[in-house]
Amino acid sequence: MKSEVIKKPYLLWFDLTRNRSAEELIAHFRSTCECRLAKNNAASTANGEPAADMICMHYDRPDMPGLNLLLEIKRKSPSIPIAMFTVQHSEELAIWAMRSRVWEYLVLPINNGEIERFMLALKQLCELRRQSGSSTKALQIEHGPALPDSIRLTAEHQKNQALHNALVHIDQHFRDSIDQKELAKRCGMTAFRFSRLFKEAYGLGFMDYILSKRMDSAKDLLDNSQMPITSIGYEVGFKDPSYFARAFKQFTGSTPSEYRQASRTSATEEVPSADGELCHVIDSLPLRAES
Repeated sequence: MKSEVIKKPYLLWFDLTRNRSAEELIAHFRSTCECRLAKNNAASTANGEPAADMICMHYDRPDMPGLNLLLEIKRKSPSIPIAMFTVQHSEELAIWAMRSRVWEYLVLPINNGEIERFMLALKQLCELRRQSGSSTKALQIEHGPALPDSIRLTAEHQKNQALHNALVHIDQHFRDSIDQKELAKRCGMTAFRFSRLFKEAYGLGFMDYILSKRMDSAKDLLDNSQMPITSIGYEVGFKDPSYFARAFKQFTGSTPSEYRQASRTSATEEVPSADGELCHVIDSLPLRAES
């Protein structure tokens, strides 16, 4: 019975999630592996315990202490491979894991196919390590790679960072026809993910954002230029003057001509006439007694 247990891969788990949710992930491996949770996320196991076949580190959102713990464990147990499970993922974080010599990097949630692939590779690794004996030790890493900047950012900051190039492009080309799929591709996203993240980050859909940019530009030209309204429509990106007029009224509540007239009337009312100002000054003068 004991020999049968030994044949099972022994996984030592470090729960680095904020709500301590590793048990749900560990459940996927209990039928084929012996799984134990590290006590208090200590970097070393107790004396007398068998060495783990794999150290599994479960993150929801990796932070500096959590990744530094991984490097510490790697230094103290260089011969034990490490698998990193993480919900938050970025290309920079994956590269960091690779340079830190993490044996496996898995983005959660994982499907059955990924679990089967992981288990097959783990069993092959265990067989090789047991055949070669426990005397073989990997070289220790003298110093780990620098922690990626992405783990220092909030989720909101990361969304804005991913969409930064898109915003620059929109600001420069909102007067032109912009293909959302092409812009999503520039950001390394599918059109669906791009659309969802854009609205989450800025509170407006992609087309609504472009429309607001065009309308702000149109209002500026109506306020500060003598350009004909038709020309303004063309200038801000509308090919049909009647569509520009309808869209402007829906956006502002007035037609372009009504907006321009109201703006000029307001400006005129705010500037007092010279005669009116002179009368006000005369009325405010103190009366002088007649001699």
